[in-house]
Amino acid sequence: MIKKGLKVKVLSGRDKNKEGEVIEIDRRNNRAKIKDVNMVKKHVKTTKEKKGGIFSKESFIHISNLKFIDEKTKNKKKEVKK
Repeated sequence: MIKKGLKVKVLSGRDKNKEGEVIEIDRRNNRAKIKDVNMVKKHVKTTKEKKGGIFSKESFIHISNLKFIDEKTKNKKKEVKK
């Protein structure tokens, strides 16, 4: 089960093989936001409180496209088949 704060790897899409930490989860739609992965441009209109412009932010990725990374086994060398 994928939870907030865990390290995951992206299995498909334009950010394939990238790794990052889960920062938000949408359980209803089975989606998760990963830090610095699946970045999209957001156009923001200027208001009295905020300056407008084009900002980059993370977008949601479907949970089926993510794989949990176990930090304990990651450092071990993989055996080479002959």
